[in-house]
Amino acid sequence: MKKKFLAVLMSVATMVALVGCGETSTSTEADLSAAPDEAAGEAASDSEGKVWIIGTDTAFKPFEYTDDNGDFVGIDMDILAAVAEDQGFDYEVKVLGWDASIAACQAGQADGLIAGASITDERKESGWIFSDGYYDANQSMAVEASSDIDGFDDLSGKSVAVKTGSMSATYAEGLSSEYDFTVTYFEDSPTMYQAVVGGQVAAVFDDTPIMASNIKDTGIAMKLVDGTGNDPAAYGFAVFNSDNQKLVDMFNAGLKNIKENGKYDEIIAKYLGE
Repeated sequence: MKKKFLAVLMSVATMVALVGCGETSTSTEADLSAAPDEAAGEAASDSEGKVWIIGTDTAFKPFEYTDDNGDFVGIDMDILAAVAEDQGFDYEVKVLGWDASIAACQAGQADGLIAGASITDERKESGWIFSDGYYDANQSMAVEASSDIDGFDDLSGKSVAVKTGSMSATYAEGLSSEYDFTVTYFEDSPTMYQAVVGGQVAAVFDDTPIMASNIKDTGIAMKLVDGTGNDPAAYGFAVFNSDNQKLVDMFNAGLKNIKENGKYDEIIAKYLGE
């Protein structure tokens, strides 16, 4: 199976993705069984000899990140590899960053996106075509380890960090007026976390498993704030052109198979111990 991981920065116009709010439709095991095997088989046949270009984020640990050996790894990378092996298609990963990956897909410079993208009705309405969900996650707030902030009420007059175009940004924006805080935008999670630790912002909103993983694995001086999480939403693989529906069909079929044969559980346990 051909798997190429390229750390490339493409010169594409930054297009900020439309995002949805917490009322997100999630996929269930029933959803996964809904993809007809015949459709997946035809998709695999149609894509024979094609190398699919898949965009992803630069740092969204444990879903995609560079490990101590310099290898680009993570839950998303392992799921994509397992699905591709199961379905027999070739792909090439381009490590572009969140905004640039979306822009590349919308411009036809990439075929699909896997980067911890939450499935929302608003994104679907704006042209995202999602696979079935492959992991449920929510967003919450974290602060510097010694901070006395213990809830949204303590944010009045302060600034919080979010990643541009993310569900965490939408979550924070929806709370900002009620709790009288301002939102500061960043391009990636590691930069946001350093802003919190360095005191440039009072708190950060991000996907809960991402923050928990960073705190556990890197020892960064941050802590999650209890009671600040929203309702979980599913992450999905996405394309932005209906001509690439065959890629979504193969992803769904492969995801169903690796859940049934135990490979999916092995991947999740490898990174999260679940």
